[in-house]
Amino acid sequence: MRPRVALLGCGRWGRNIGRCLNELGCLDAVSDATPSAAKILADTYETRNISIEDVLADDAVDAVAIATPAITHASVALSALRAGKHVFVEKPMATAVADALAVDKAARAAGKTFMVGHLLQYHPAFMELKAQVSSGVIGAIRYVYSNRLAFGRIRTEENSLWSFAPHDISMILTLMGEEPQSVHAVGGAYVQPTLADVTTTHMTFSGGRRAHVFVSWLHPYKEQKLVVIGEDGMLEFNDSQPMGRKLQIYRHQVDWSADMPNALAAQAEALAVPEGEPLSAEMAHFLDCVEKGTKPRTDAAEGVRVLKVLNQAQAALDRPLATISSTEQFV
Repeated sequence: MRPRVALLGCGRWGRNIGRCLNELGCLDAVSDATPSAAKILADTYETRNISIEDVLADDAVDAVAIATPAITHASVALSALRAGKHVFVEKPMATAVADALAVDKAARAAGKTFMVGHLLQYHPAFMELKAQVSSGVIGAIRYVYSNRLAFGRIRTEENSLWSFAPHDISMILTLMGEEPQSVHAVGGAYVQPTLADVTTTHMTFSGGRRAHVFVSWLHPYKEQKLVVIGEDGMLEFNDSQPMGRKLQIYRHQVDWSADMPNALAAQAEALAVPEGEPLSAEMAHFLDCVEKGTKPRTDAAEGVRVLKVLNQAQAALDRPLATISSTEQFV
């Protein structure tokens, strides 16, 4: 019998999670601080509409999927773990590293499945890209960059870094296989004075490897792209393209003749990617982990690593720019 899951949070993304849980046959209840939002979803899927307190007190509920506002993720997750529930929580798992570590500790103490919703880790194109990198087809990674750009949806409670970058940071840390040695970020706030609309986060890793994440909701068109530069080629995951062109390999080479580097460009080759909705795959993975007692691909420890990078990037954004005189800036 599949786990019975209650959805906590019936906003825009919560509705998507609810749909997938219903399709997977395990949506048992919904709850939201706005009763009308929960009622719509409960009526749509003919399920129970109950309070969070009732969800946590209900022994028939095996697990919860948390899609409440990010600032509440840690506290709601802790309450669910203490109530003996398995937990899926949307990114970020917390807004402070100390809170994330507390959640991680509580999950391990409770012996319950805990999973963070880093959606793109479950995208079939990224999974194939990761397999290609592991196979050595492009050689050792030298550099990774991602662009997550669009016009809107402009948030009022979190900046573009926290809204857009967690997925890309998660993918980059997985590809690099370690936490960064240093993190720096720059950005600008143009719509609201306290929230950055545009940010670029730079990371350095061992062996001279580097990565950057460029995010913005003030961009003229939508772009969702991850590019991996290796010593023997390059891979591009472009989620704005149709499935047949989402993942491409470029077998570019640099040839040295007469002590001069010459770029030898190759045609892009599309790589086969299986069909499948990432969110459905993500929720199916969570249910599978609950049933089998296995560790999720994006567990609490992975969520903590991503949060550490986000916090370091935010700290850099919060630091005031040094004053540079006109005579110094070109030196």
